[in-house]
Amino acid sequence: MGKLAILKELWDFLKIRKKWWLAPIIIVLILLGLLIIFTESSAVAPFIYTLF
Repeated sequence: MGKLAILKELWDFLKIRKKWWLAPIIIVLILLGLLIIFTESSAVAPFIYTLF
């Protein structure tokens, strides 16, 4: 099972169960995860602490 299969399964769950209120929460969690990954090894890392 690939990474895209997990996303497809999540999308199907949201679509079938009508749990649309979960979508913004998942999007924010993904964006925060990407922010942490990309700023971990960059010169911007010291400035990320001002956001939190």
